[in-house]
Amino acid sequence: MSTATQPEKLDSLQKLELESTIGFEGKVPHGLRLHPDRVHMVYPLGCNLVIENLQTRQQEFLLGHNNNISCLTISNNGKYIASGQVTFMGFKADIIVWDYESRDPYARLVLHKVKIENLAFSSSDKFLFSLGGQDDGSIVVWNIETKEPVCGSPAQHKSAGITYCLASAKDNDYLFYSGGNGTLRFWQLDVANRKIRPTDINTGTTKRIVSLDGTHLYCGTTTGDVLMIYVPAAQFKAIGPEKKKYSMGITAMQSLVNGDVLIGTGEGKIHVTEQGTFKSTKCLQAMGEVTSLALRGNELLRITQANKTCNSLCFTRDGKIIVSGWDDGRIRGFYPESGREMFTVNDAHHRGVTAVAVTNDCKRIVSGGGEGMIRVWQLNKNSRDLIATMKEHKNAVVSIRINKSDTECVTASLDGTCIIWNLKRFVRNQVLFENTLFQCVAYHPEEYHIITGGTDRKIAYWEAVNGAQIRELEASKSGTINGLDIDCLGNYFVTVSADKLVKLWRYNEGEVFSVGIGHGSEIKKVKICPNSEHIVSVSADGAIFRWRFPKNAG
Repeated sequence: MSTATQPEKLDSLQKLELESTIGFEGKVPHGLRLHPDRVHMVYPLGCNLVIENLQTRQQEFLLGHNNNISCLTISNNGKYIASGQVTFMGFKADIIVWDYESRDPYARLVLHKVKIENLAFSSSDKFLFSLGGQDDGSIVVWNIETKEPVCGSPAQHKSAGITYCLASAKDNDYLFYSGGNGTLRFWQLDVANRKIRPTDINTGTTKRIVSLDGTHLYCGTTTGDVLMIYVPAAQFKAIGPEKKKYSMGITAMQSLVNGDVLIGTGEGKIHVTEQGTFKSTKCLQAMGEVTSLALRGNELLRITQANKTCNSLCFTRDGKIIVSGWDDGRIRGFYPESGREMFTVNDAHHRGVTAVAVTNDCKRIVSGGGEGMIRVWQLNKNSRDLIATMKEHKNAVVSIRINKSDTECVTASLDGTCIIWNLKRFVRNQVLFENTLFQCVAYHPEEYHIITGGTDRKIAYWEAVNGAQIRELEASKSGTINGLDIDCLGNYFVTVSADKLVKLWRYNEGEVFSVGIGHGSEIKKVKICPNSEHIVSVSADGAIFRWRFPKNAG
């Protein structure tokens, strides 16, 4: 057995060209923003920002934060993007102001602790107002030209609840608003004396968490109603709707040109409401809680199962079925064109279906469960019949690969073993042991080798015949190897890990020659397309990246 150490000298390596990312998690409140040019959309992916052209779908990535982005805003003239992040307890949380034209950092603003809760530019973009999170509790005013703080203040009285959001006046650089749990304040900036002076707006005795938007001051509450504040006098004016409140609270708002208000709710509904009464006139149902409202292009096919998590999926080789494994213990098949459910296998595994694969002849499904069982199912026209159960793994099965002839498969488990199974006699052929929690496994196309990756951050080559380890490579300095795949000729393989890097390797040499940098959080899975033109990777923040396979790979 030979052992090799792969140093992390990334600067000298060829970079994988990122073509696009598909989707994002959408959990950052008001994290989806439309640039004033009406052509570009901006949103966070973990610790990175994505700028996407809505016409060409071309995407650019801004890399600068060292932890997840918690909020962002765009200046009214479109010259700047400001983004804030979370960090660890006791540490400072950065704000980065980006130059939109150059896509480079313009300023890095550091005063708040732990988390940046919200950001807002003043009307002419002279100032940036920033709000710290619960562990910070302060508002700071920054001068954009000098890149220095002007002044700061606690966001609320000690007796008040937490402040969550900011909004600036539409025609005055020196006025802005803050809202939160039982607190709504009007702030006036006194630059000469370096102070901001608050005026509390009385909204009654009910404590609410509010969000601010529009030409008037509209406050969406967790109780499902809307407050209207008369801005010139900073006084409460109206509340609505009169009868039916918005279920699960108001989570996002946008005022429209005609005075109506667009409202997103915690139950996933988007309402167009009448000005003044806030009564819903139109309603659309989204797939989950609405966290941001902005213009967006058409969406690809989406398949959902309420309150269930899909752990694994694959296509049949003929492309006619999407086979998926779910945490409720069921295997589900879907039509790829419509997303309509084709079949369900109930009680496939009693601790959830954690891995699935389909044989090359499209006649059988091999599934793995959280309890460690491997099961083989016959795909008939009107039924899915269990034909074998194999139990040797002691923990969840995380990956299944089937050889070309459908005579055997290899399964990786969190129990520290990979097992090669005979799919004719349904018995174990070989078992691979290693001091790691295996996360991924793959056959070489010639099927004389199997390669694995796991929590020890190493890639191992194994003889498929006798299970002997023949090579070991250090694949990451800091992160678990979560996924790997080999190209159809067996010349290259790709790995992804918790360090947010996509690495393309030469198989025989065991050397990294190309690296993809762009994901904002831990990368979970990766695949090389059959024609070896693209690499697709997915990460924990919900992003799907498509990379161009290097043309000079040979």
